[in-house]
Amino acid sequence: MLLTNAAPSAADTVVDTTTGTCTVKATSNAAEIAAQNGYAKGGFAVTIASVADAGSGVATVTGTDTANNPSGGTFGPFQWAVMYNDTAGTTSTRPVIGFWNRGSAITPDSANGDTFTLNFTDASNIVLTIT
Repeated sequence: MLLTNAAPSAADTVVDTTTGTCTVKATSNAAEIAAQNGYAKGGFAVTIASVADAGSGVATVTGTDTANNPSGGTFGPFQWAVMYNDTAGTTSTRPVIGFWNRGSAITPDSANGDTFTLNFTDASNIVLTIT
């Protein structure tokens, strides 16, 4: 799951992991936030248990809650999380699974004890737009 502050598009189909920061490609070319202070290039691993098609290009995803804590400063800002398959395709064509809009941009800060958590416990938090 990579983080970006640029809106992805439902037409986006792949993540290119060969660029300086990963890029969501097809139409948006949304660039990943910079790797810094606890956020690594490519984002963070997410364990998925199931995906249920809710229709109209939307799915509900269940999995293991995933926390990403800044260390030694901030990372971001970001508003969007893009889920992609990091084991399929080639390094320049990792398939996009979907994306999530958190509603507004945030910049987690270790000085404040901030944590960004992808919460699979509450299904309303993980409804993805499927590409």
